[in-house]
Amino acid sequence: MPSETHSTDTGQTLELLAQVRQRYTQRQISEHLKVASKTISRWESRKTECPAYVQAALREMLPVRTTADPADADFTFIDLFAGIGGMRKGFESAGGRCIFTSEWNEWSQETYRTNFAEDAHEIVGDIVPYDAEEIPDHDVLLAGFPCQPFSIAGVSKKNALGRPHGFECTTQGTLFFDVARIIQTKRPKAFLLENVKNLVSHDGGNTFRVIKETLEKELGYHVRAKVLDGRYFVPQHRERILIVGFREATGFSFDDFKHPDVGPTLGTILHPEDDSEEIEERFLTPKGKVQPKYVLTEKLWVYLQNYAAKHKAAGNGFGFGLVTPDMVARTLSARYYKDGSEILIDRGRKKTPRRLTPRECARLMGFDTPNQKFKIPVSDTQAYKQFGNSVVVPVIAEVARIMAPHIAMLQRYEDTGVLELPLFGPATGAYESRLPI
Repeated sequence: MPSETHSTDTGQTLELLAQVRQRYTQRQISEHLKVASKTISRWESRKTECPAYVQAALREMLPVRTTADPADADFTFIDLFAGIGGMRKGFESAGGRCIFTSEWNEWSQETYRTNFAEDAHEIVGDIVPYDAEEIPDHDVLLAGFPCQPFSIAGVSKKNALGRPHGFECTTQGTLFFDVARIIQTKRPKAFLLENVKNLVSHDGGNTFRVIKETLEKELGYHVRAKVLDGRYFVPQHRERILIVGFREATGFSFDDFKHPDVGPTLGTILHPEDDSEEIEERFLTPKGKVQPKYVLTEKLWVYLQNYAAKHKAAGNGFGFGLVTPDMVARTLSARYYKDGSEILIDRGRKKTPRRLTPRECARLMGFDTPNQKFKIPVSDTQAYKQFGNSVVVPVIAEVARIMAPHIAMLQRYEDTGVLELPLFGPATGAYESRLPI
């Protein structure tokens, strides 16, 4: 008969395993414990006993929770469709603290957890079925939601049938609907939504029209939108639309957005390959050279050249993007893992070019800082997808910087009941904030 101590140990181990399984797949746990995936499955189903000696290894997979009080931050925010945390990093740099995260992709979750392991909150996998009332109150909502076409069904017909109307009618079934319902329920002071540049023309302009009408007319926010290019902060052309909304008219303007007059070139993010860089064996050889696996094979290089020549002859612009350290690259895309064709690094005459390493992609997107490298726990394929889908962190940081005084204005309004109304410029028809930027 098993002892009481033995039963307690087994129960504690299974409880730890259950906690870890909320964050990691069976495969990921099995790799960490160096056992087969089937073994994890047998432990969970209790077909075999989960040994107590794995407790220490399981605890290593759980984050060290922070006890920091959100009140210590300048403002709080939630991170929806979070990806790997690019928007979060930008808003943390402006004094914000993340108190809720949602991201459905398990590989992105792994990267996010690895880099923000101190979080006191779990990642919500799918925001669609999540009750908005359960989301904590927050000052700012961040969302890089996917772009989807909207319904243009008539509201009057919906009313006659007793069905949902307003944004519930036009946006139901899209992921923007979930952003809208959370804004409607929680009424944050502000939000920042990010999307591809083509959102404006998507579905013949209907998508952006519905989004803007929903935010302004249905939800009552003061909205500004602008397409910004990341090239002034990182060496790639990357245009994205940023949509900012405030619950009150604070005078926010994208005119306050500042950037360097001249952006960096690729040489600033490439591995120097002169043995002066700290060696990450995954990306570099012991001598500091880029690992051979990132160099294109002769066969692939010939294929890409022939493919480009064929499309050029047909009058199309498709082809590879061969770049040197003194240039600015094309946009890094989520398909970069396939052949790297949009950004190929020229290695000189009679040498095939190479792809960027995931570390270089982290730098290209502004995730790495001089004091801290962004952790890349996933495969190269997943890393390329994640960076290709992400935001340019310094762009978001600058938007957060110019939003922060207006967030503070609304906080003072909540505290005092007095809103520092912005001055209205009659000559330009634009709001001018009294707050120093």
